Amino acid sequence: MTSTPRWPDVDGIAYGGDYTPEQWSRETWREDVALMREAGVNLVSIGIFAWALLETAEGEFDFTWLDEVVELLHENGIRVDMGTPTASPPAWFFAAHPDARVITRDGVTLGFGARGMASHSAPAYREAAVRIATELAQRYGNHPAVVLWHVHNEYGVPVGEDYSPHAVREWRLWLQERYGSLDALNAAWGTAFWGQHYTDWEHVGAPAAAPSTVNPAQRLDYARFTDHQLRACFIAERDAIRAHSDRPITTNFMANQHNGCDLWAWAREVDIVSDDHYLWAADEEGEIGLAIAADLTRSVGGGAPWILMEHSTSAVNWQPRNIAKRPGEMARNSLSHLGRGADGILFFQWRASRSGAEKFHSAMLPHAGTDSRVWREVVDLGARLDRLEEVRGSRVHADVAILWDFESFWAQDLEWRPSEDVGHDERIRAYYERLWRDGITVDFALPGQDLSGYKLVIAPAQYMLSLADADNLNRYVEGGGTLLVSFFSAVVDEHDAVHAGGFGAPLEPALGVRVEEHLPLREGATGDIDWNGQTLRADVWQEDLVLAGAEVRATYLGGPAAGEPAITRNHHGAGVGWYVSTRPDAAGLAAIMTAVYADAGVAPADVPAGVEIVRRRRDDAEFVVAINHTTEAVQLPVEGINLLTRTEITGMLSLAGGDVAVIRSPRTAAREQV
Repeated sequence: MTSTPRWPDVDGIAYGGDYTPEQWSRETWREDVALMREAGVNLVSIGIFAWALLETAEGEFDFTWLDEVVELLHENGIRVDMGTPTASPPAWFFAAHPDARVITRDGVTLGFGARGMASHSAPAYREAAVRIATELAQRYGNHPAVVLWHVHNEYGVPVGEDYSPHAVREWRLWLQERYGSLDALNAAWGTAFWGQHYTDWEHVGAPAAAPSTVNPAQRLDYARFTDHQLRACFIAERDAIRAHSDRPITTNFMANQHNGCDLWAWAREVDIVSDDHYLWAADEEGEIGLAIAADLTRSVGGGAPWILMEHSTSAVNWQPRNIAKRPGEMARNSLSHLGRGADGILFFQWRASRSGAEKFHSAMLPHAGTDSRVWREVVDLGARLDRLEEVRGSRVHADVAILWDFESFWAQDLEWRPSEDVGHDERIRAYYERLWRDGITVDFALPGQDLSGYKLVIAPAQYMLSLADADNLNRYVEGGGTLLVSFFSAVVDEHDAVHAGGFGAPLEPALGVRVEEHLPLREGATGDIDWNGQTLRADVWQEDLVLAGAEVRATYLGGPAAGEPAITRNHHGAGVGWYVSTRPDAAGLAAIMTAVYADAGVAPADVPAGVEIVRRRRDDAEFVVAINHTTEAVQLPVEGINLLTRTEITGMLSLAGGDVAVIRSPRTAAREQV
């Protein structure tokens, strides 16, 4: 490596998408490049699924067509994000190495014909992946058009866990390194239960399907192992590239899918964080789910600018019902990502495929061609992004953090929990949505991180919590922070064993309460609570709480905990700890959070319903990204230059229904709130 990796050498905001010239004729290549220039495209990802056409037989390479494409793009001023095609090994690879196929937990060997179907523990796959990455890096590592490397594609999708003999062999080695001895393994897994004690490493198998529920600590470790194996494949390719190129290296995360990857750990291995985001069609307010994914992506990257590597111009093709985006929605989606820290806005894909599994997936250049609404919006978005060059490099600031812990999620998702209605996704969405509607920008964080910069930390679903992380949260409150913890949190340690002292015991200093018993409700049952004389609706869950210094702020009006504490507040040192032992509805959560905001010194923004406001800042200026998700015009008290229209706003911005504005103003304390 000749220098420290840096942001890709792209002028302004990166704009473009996945380009698959191997699907098209040379005449179409020339048409594509001309249309890319018309649309303002300055970066395309190529080669991601082209392994079979680059290495035509084991060790035999043909780069003729790729050379031609790279030169054509270079001649037209379009930068290249060079992909390694290792998510889709060729047919010859599986013919030569049938043992490299993935075996599912149920013992099914997966066949050829899709993508992501190789065992990440198979030596032949590792060797082949490093070989193709090395060849690409030697050939294109210093090409002036290549400004970014894109390793693999969406690790963990569509398959992450593998139960092949190769995986089981590596699993045992991983366990030996993690625990050192069988005694330590037996203790961590609690193998005295159900007579699972191990006396020989060769007896330790993968947690494949069994007659009943498999040891949850074993399954949690297998999730950790899978994440490690996937990441080891990335690191092997990354290091092979880095030996021949100084350009930054990334791989595309999927922040809105739990695909078995701990993005906090992955972010430490990439030069630039990038993410693929697709709206869930069933979510009628997809803009909120989008904001969650964008904030998580920024957060795992430490707040640095990141790249939206893929999203869609309209419908996708892989959900039960694939809903097309309506006029203006693509721009709102794109600029929401930008507002939340993205300095690159890319799509899958450039030209819609006529064949294959994704032929119904939307594209920048749709099947309808250039005489289409989607194409006109693509060109318009390129022109808008061209006006936003000065936003690049600025950062988002948040006073509130929500805890997001992948390992805790893996543990909570295992079988035999008190209620199938308790989910981390639902609780995080509920609390995040409340803050989104209140105009409060959020970072995500791990419970063991330095949280002292946040006025408020929310733990909506921290089922698993180590003693060290609990101590960190206790110290955060003691030092003056405000902590809100939701139910079914701090239940188990990092081995999925219930904490000594009972449920929630590690957070007793901060919360002043402990949980004697979980009281999940029957399906459809509710349990109202009394909040300062106001009845708040709640469902799914109650708890039998024992006070240990906390004051009662709400009590149960009905259900198994009738008359008992439901919500508590506790002073600990200079801070305050709140505990919410049930699932309030949206109105109830609004009332509760008003009191929590007051403790934390967090002021909700006074913005109309359905309007999204995010700020990016640099030393001398701030950029207010205002997005109107409603159909009616709104008035917003902001001043400055609207970079999209180049007009000056004095006193009040009129933002039409469905429209977006990006306002630049001088950085002053008076402008910190809308």
